[in-house]
Amino acid sequence: MEIEYSVRRSQRARRVRVTVDPARGVEVVLPRRAAQREAAAAISELRPWIERRVAELERAQAAVAARGNTVPFLGESLRLIGQTGRVRVRRRGNELFAPAAADERTRALERWYRSAARQEIVSRLDRACALAGTDYSGLTIRGQRTRWASCSPTGAMSFNWRLMLAPAAVLDYVVWHEVCHLEVMDHSPRFWALLARRCPDYRKQARWLKRHGATLNL
Repeated sequence: MEIEYSVRRSQRARRVRVTVDPARGVEVVLPRRAAQREAAAAISELRPWIERRVAELERAQAAVAARGNTVPFLGESLRLIGQTGRVRVRRRGNELFAPAAADERTRALERWYRSAARQEIVSRLDRACALAGTDYSGLTIRGQRTRWASCSPTGAMSFNWRLMLAPAAVLDYVVWHEVCHLEVMDHSPRFWALLARRCPDYRKQARWLKRHGATLNL
């Protein structure tokens, strides 16, 4: 079967890149001067990977749909209750009161998750840095498509709000991963040894995130 894909040219791209995204589908990014035929060649060469990735996304979308009227939050399952006229999400126990209309609900839920992410991550970052004897220079909450978190050389932290949809232990692992980068910026053996001391079960949490990361969507 033919693989449907779109092509986008990028001034910054240095090589041909293929991505498979739930929103954009299969996309080929071409450098500005690359020939159009390079897109088809890339699709042909990467076909087995593309088909695996598409299948993974389909399974993830099925898992999200299977939640029904619930959403995950750090290992809990919260029941969604739609209310006409509501514009903001409010939590009461294991219930989330949200706008009734689907589009409004999704936007309001993302705002709520972003706000919750800042609170949850700040407390974990502060605690981890206190234990490590380090400090960070700032924190931003984003919705990155390709990474869960990052730490700049200046100590600026960035975390993906979708981590709130994962179990708490997974979030703890990602926090420790970035805190360890305050001491070792690369992924050398020294970094992994440091992470193993600070977060002994990091391999288990990393495997969970790799396997289920695509399901961390609303």
